[in-house]
Amino acid sequence: MSVTTPETRSGNSPRPWTFHLKTFLAVLGPGLIVMLADTDVGSIITAAQSGAQWGYQLLLLQIILIPILYIAQELTVRLGIFTGKGHGELIRSKFGAGWAWISVGGLILAGIGALLTEFSGVASVASLFGISRFWGLAVMIAFLLIVVWTGTYRRVERIAIALGLFELVFFVIAIYAHPNPGAIGTQMINLPIHHVSFLILVSANIGAVIMPWMIFYQQSAVTDKGLRPEHYQHARWDTAIGAIVTQLIMAAVLIATAATIGTTNPHAPLNTVGQVSHVLTPFLGAFLGRVIYSLGILGAAAVAAIVVSLAVAWSVGEVTGYRHSLELEPRQAPWFYAVYTIVILAGGVIVALARNLVTLVIVVEVMNAFLLPLVLGFLIALAIFALPSEHRLRGWYRWVVVAVFVLTAGLGIYGGIAGL
Repeated sequence: MSVTTPETRSGNSPRPWTFHLKTFLAVLGPGLIVMLADTDVGSIITAAQSGAQWGYQLLLLQIILIPILYIAQELTVRLGIFTGKGHGELIRSKFGAGWAWISVGGLILAGIGALLTEFSGVASVASLFGISRFWGLAVMIAFLLIVVWTGTYRRVERIAIALGLFELVFFVIAIYAHPNPGAIGTQMINLPIHHVSFLILVSANIGAVIMPWMIFYQQSAVTDKGLRPEHYQHARWDTAIGAIVTQLIMAAVLIATAATIGTTNPHAPLNTVGQVSHVLTPFLGAFLGRVIYSLGILGAAAVAAIVVSLAVAWSVGEVTGYRHSLELEPRQAPWFYAVYTIVILAGGVIVALARNLVTLVIVVEVMNAFLLPLVLGFLIALAIFALPSEHRLRGWYRWVVVAVFVLTAGLGIYGGIAGL
């Protein structure tokens, strides 16, 4: 597939703003989707815990994480556009099949783990309305399979964006929570950095920023969508907007819990979707509150499940050589669709049979934390050695990226150890 953009103008005359708008809308998608998926069920629970336990004191961190998100995902855009290869394929061609399988193996573990978190959210939402978790999961699984098995890349992308936009309901919830602007300003700069439990939540928020499947998905999506070097600047804007939106959603969840339970009972447990719902929805009305909140959770879970599963299916295809594209029908790329289906079914079945969903979420968070050095290490190596010389990481920006990634991975591992 190749993105259709407005025709190139002759001469050196400046292009009208309508040209750039049409090009941007054509390119828009991979960055926004992967960022909306980043605000998944586990991230929402983490943000809720942050606001409940520490009020607005972790709000500044959500803003600081915006450029960290952008730095990582912009590199995947650069790699995808200027090499024309997915992440797994690029690792194989540059460092060999062994390293490619190690990287993809970590992705598969993280992907299945992430799906456990997303399906746990779906099961919890079903329980909020008195529906069996089995029926709730069955409906979601059927929906996810139908969307991908019957759609082209463009159609799947549009559906994923539409699902992710349901997360915007958290802005409504934050507004109705009536946060105190004065308290926000005071607490944002009054940080208890010597408190262990505060630092653990700092690590948890940082560890939830960069997931292995985000890097694999966006690079593969860029190539599957057919983005070319002339789309690079617009793709960067797509990624930047997505980074801002996803962190503002995290901030909205944090603000809502800080303004409610954070001021009345900051030690109350918020480890499940149901517990967070009981805190956030009463001031919207029992039924309306549950509906609005559930739409946000289901949107987050669905878009993340699509992104995670496609990332695994794409990456396995990239290292094995089987045909892997949403532009191909299932009969043309049977292994691609089979891997996607197996991953979806595995996540759903495990959650349907598990007794303790909270433990599953904790295990997933710890596992992702320990995978960060592997994921970020490959990303830096590819950005230095695999890109054309004019687009490689170089000079002062290379050292900024290395420093940011080392700090992110270090704090992620610290959070994982503390969680254990």
